[in-house]
Amino acid sequence: MELIGVSTTPDHSQEPRQGGFPPPPAPGHDGSGGHPSSVPAGAFPPPAPSGTYPPPPAPGSAYPPPPAPGAAYPPAPGAGAYPPPGHGHGPTPGGHPPAYGPGAPLSPSDQRLWAVLSHLGPLVAWFLAPLVIWLVFRGRGAFLEDHAKESLNFQITAAIAALVIGFVSVVTLGLGALLYLPFGVLVLVVMIVAAVKASQGEPYRYPLTLRLVG
Repeated sequence: MELIGVSTTPDHSQEPRQGGFPPPPAPGHDGSGGHPSSVPAGAFPPPAPSGTYPPPPAPGSAYPPPPAPGAAYPPAPGAGAYPPPGHGHGPTPGGHPPAYGPGAPLSPSDQRLWAVLSHLGPLVAWFLAPLVIWLVFRGRGAFLEDHAKESLNFQITAAIAALVIGFVSVVTLGLGALLYLPFGVLVLVVMIVAAVKASQGEPYRYPLTLRLVG
């Protein structure tokens, strides 16, 4: 029995098709239970396209403005780490080390001491003793320098005389060797006399001496 105007045939148009998917939720719904979404559509900005860079910072936000024309630039990092000139050691940058002059003058007592050694030193080191003393203390005392040069000249002269005696000894078949004894005594005596004069602070000149070193 059918009611007039009412169809009892079920309407399948509102049922989802088997095997299909439900229709997308309407705008304003999150699709899970039919509740509206708390984030409105279009709230998130679209992602930046790949290969692009963010815009540069606004002027004055990251870098200080350039100095005005004629203004000085700020000091470089680490400036002022070195002390001012005149407070360090060693030569100034780009300069030359200070030149060292001769040593301080010797006192009169020191000059007399080294003068005596210049006359007696040849007994041990021959002419090297007065030569070294003269070179080391040159310009530090006129008295010492004069005695050292005199002793050096005498030792050179004595060496030449010894060679002459040796030549005479060869020519005379050894008879000239007898001259070595008085010659040696003479050399020793004048060296002692020179040392005594030097200790007394007096000048001295060796006899029969070639003064080759002036």
